[in-house]
Amino acid sequence: MTDDRETAAAAGTAETLPDAAPLPLGEGTRAVRAGLPAPVKNEPPLPGPVFAAHFHLPGDVEGPYTYGRDTNPTWTLLERAIGELEAPGRDGVDTVVFASGMAAVSAVLLSQARTGDTVVLPDDGYQALPLLREQLEAYGIRVRTAPTGGDAQLGVLGGARLLWIETPSNPGLDVCDIRRLAEAAHAEGALVAVDNTLATPLGQRPLELGADFSVASGTKGLTGHGDLLLGYVVCRDPELAAGIRRWRKIIGAIPGPMEAWLAHRSLATLHLRARRQWANALAVAQALAGRGEVAGLRYPGLPADPSHPTAARQMQGFGSVVSFTLPDRAHAERFLAALHLVEDATSFGGVRSTAERRGRWGGDPVPEGFIRFSAGAEDPEDLVADVLRALDSAGAGPS
Repeated sequence: MTDDRETAAAAGTAETLPDAAPLPLGEGTRAVRAGLPAPVKNEPPLPGPVFAAHFHLPGDVEGPYTYGRDTNPTWTLLERAIGELEAPGRDGVDTVVFASGMAAVSAVLLSQARTGDTVVLPDDGYQALPLLREQLEAYGIRVRTAPTGGDAQLGVLGGARLLWIETPSNPGLDVCDIRRLAEAAHAEGALVAVDNTLATPLGQRPLELGADFSVASGTKGLTGHGDLLLGYVVCRDPELAAGIRRWRKIIGAIPGPMEAWLAHRSLATLHLRARRQWANALAVAQALAGRGEVAGLRYPGLPADPSHPTAARQMQGFGSVVSFTLPDRAHAERFLAALHLVEDATSFGGVRSTAERRGRWGGDPVPEGFIRFSAGAEDPEDLVADVLRALDSAGAGPS
């Protein structure tokens, strides 16, 4: 790496135009420019991935890059970019990227809680949380749970070290008041982490609502192409971030440079993708609302949804996921098989629509006919037509 390139990579990003006064940026502009290094003549706007297990290091240990498990220039740019999206204009925010969303989740919970501490989790969150609960309890950490809806976690905060919030919850799409819960948790001396995977930083900014950590699986909507695994933690306090980085160093759950570079490249279209996906999710939800075979329809963007009032106060967008229940397992499987534009796959937030019968995994307390639907970036008319046609086909019974 040349001296100019190293200086540029370590410098602040261009929240301003060169030699110009700072300009307020819209979210689309911020997404396109997030994390870019200062321009250097004859260098690319976004440097390619740095593949290095070690760096030249004569003499005393100094400088930002020493060993590949600790730091990497490609991570540096991605971490800066995510921080700019999660907490635009906020000083002191620090981001740590991981090899997967669960690596990021585990890093927060296992680095901040000690034997004898109490952690509060949602009982309706991501299906891997029960596995993490088992590990916490094996370490002598007490775990309390409560549902996301109705801010029910308020009732179990007493004496907690850490409150974990997932809003909207996955897969049920309940929403809680982050600001209210954060204020109550801080009054108890607890730290607050929010899983922001489903909303993405364009849909919700937990640090602005009082959280200490915003955590997400970048595998989903953030990168949006279904081609990489990634996780991240954004910390409002550099001291908290130092603990997270230390944990990453210990467990070695680091992203590959190619994955980090692909993630950063994908951020440039986040605004375009998210807006289209949110609109498509609303269109699908509105179409489903008129179907008699559909029960338990949830989408926070629907005015009639029980989560809508809270979501509308704290979210800028309601996400790409819709959930609903068909009469039984067989009916749900016929529906999925009849879809042409929607892939039967797990995960969510991709540019191609996906759906799955969530009960097939066995980890979520949902009915056998429960569908988690993730709207992609197809034309809304095509997507809605495909869903309605598949519902008609499924309702006709086995062929």
